Amino acid sequence: MPSITDLAAPFAGWSALYADSTLVSTTVTTIHILALLGAGGLAIGADRLTLRATVPDASRIAEELRAVHRPVLVALTVLFISGLALATADLETFLASPVFWVKLGLVTLLLANGAGLARTESRVRASLPVTDALWRRLRMHAWVSLTLWALVTVAGTVLVNAA
Repeated sequence: MPSITDLAAPFAGWSALYADSTLVSTTVTTIHILALLGAGGLAIGADRLTLRATVPDASRIAEELRAVHRPVLVALTVLFISGLALATADLETFLASPVFWVKLGLVTLLLANGAGLARTESRVRASLPVTDALWRRLRMHAWVSLTLWALVTVAGTVLVNAA
């Protein structure tokens, strides 16, 4: 089994560039934060809309959720790529950090919940009028989403300060 040092070796050039260039490190960090703001902001806005709505609003809410999926996915892709750049800039530190693994676990749960939310939203659009059970499921996904976005943000903050 390769050591953490062995795993980090292919990224030595990137790590040195990131460490030696304020412009590079600031740009990557800024992109990561902006992508977090974009993806999280849109998702939280959609979650809030879902939680404030009632069953009679289901058709309108489902269309709003459908419209927000693409920009959230684009922002999540940028977030993933910039996060990968940040992690590989100091892979030895991050791979050894329990907080890093907690954050990755939370991100995985966030993505799984997002997939469940998208499936539920599709079912809402397909089954008008909406049953109370289906509406409760959509609202549950919104609550889980809000919680996970907050936890991922906290984990990222702790990671920066604990790594």
